[in-house]
Amino acid sequence: MTDVATTVDVTMEQAEAIMQATVRKARELDLLMNIAVVDVGGNLKSFVRMDGAWLGSIDIAIKKARTARLFDMPSGDLGPLAQPGQSLYHIEFSNDGLITFPGGIPLKSGNGQVVGAVGASGSTVDNDQAVANAGVAAFDSAVAR
Repeated sequence: MTDVATTVDVTMEQAEAIMQATVRKARELDLLMNIAVVDVGGNLKSFVRMDGAWLGSIDIAIKKARTARLFDMPSGDLGPLAQPGQSLYHIEFSNDGLITFPGGIPLKSGNGQVVGAVGASGSTVDNDQAVANAGVAAFDSAVAR
């Protein structure tokens, strides 16, 4: 018998908890946001566009989440590496488009395995990051239970 690799994935219930927390944070900050959660494969798991949020930020939120999952690091961590003269210059053109500024954060299981990511867009990168951080905190609480 051969061993079968198993993959842990963000669950629907966890994605819902992330959405509730991110929307709550956006409202607290008086923001209109687009928020995406992707699964372990970088596929869209959950998405919300708050009423009145920018249409152009839909794609950005999804790409921030995908970027964080594809590289298992916050999307903003790629920014300095993607500047002219740096080792990853023009990486944002790969993988059907990446985002290399803050607002995308990996979701990690209790053992540190990346199981998905959250991305937020619709305001400044600092606000986008704060909203995404609220989602990560909700995920971490759900994992701890």
